[in-house]
Amino acid sequence: MPLIRVQNLKKEYLNDDVSTPVLFGMNFTMEKGEFVAIMGPSGSGKSTFMHILSFLDRPTSGLYEFEGRDTKNFSKNYLAELRNEKVGFVFQSFNLLPRTTVLDNVKLPLFYSSKKNHNELAQKTIADVGLSHRADFYTNQISGGEKQRVAIARALVCDPAIIFADEPTGNLDSKSGNTVLAILQELNDKGCSIILVTHEMDIANHAKRIIRIKDGKIVGDEKVLNRTLRTLRTFI
Repeated sequence: MPLIRVQNLKKEYLNDDVSTPVLFGMNFTMEKGEFVAIMGPSGSGKSTFMHILSFLDRPTSGLYEFEGRDTKNFSKNYLAELRNEKVGFVFQSFNLLPRTTVLDNVKLPLFYSSKKNHNELAQKTIADVGLSHRADFYTNQISGGEKQRVAIARALVCDPAIIFADEPTGNLDSKSGNTVLAILQELNDKGCSIILVTHEMDIANHAKRIIRIKDGKIVGDEKVLNRTLRTLRTFI
């Protein structure tokens, strides 16, 4: 059973009775454990597509199945539950709480879950990204690369079915960006499903499969034959 299956997916936005189509009949299947990069220029529809797949938005029409279930009739409350329990998010801007410790930032999704032992779970995921020595630091005391690693730990803490990473290296220098990509690759090698949104080919090449979007349509779907691999040392 695929993790994600999309058929003839369309999205349009209505503003003052003016309809603006954004996605045109998307077809896409993703198996569990895949690492997929979604590529496209600004305005191509890649972010809209990611928002629909991650339950931040709904399609106008078409089929979207997640773990074999049609999402069409999912309630708002259930979609919120899915976002917390099944989906992890990593954003370009980190979206961490300021003047709050690394540990408390990572624990945040757990307050909305049924999981117990919050401290233990958070400390484990912080260790998984190599930041145990920063657990009690405030987020304004750590570097940009470390902030993104905190964001990855926060995305992992509820053991999601999939992680969505939206331009996760966009605000980082090349060294920090390579560390973040190496962590994502290592997580994928351990079975984590990942969708990475980017407009840069060298970033997309860290994935195992590249979906190309242009003008709201999928125009390419290819395996990465010469995957860019990064050495992770002892972060995980």
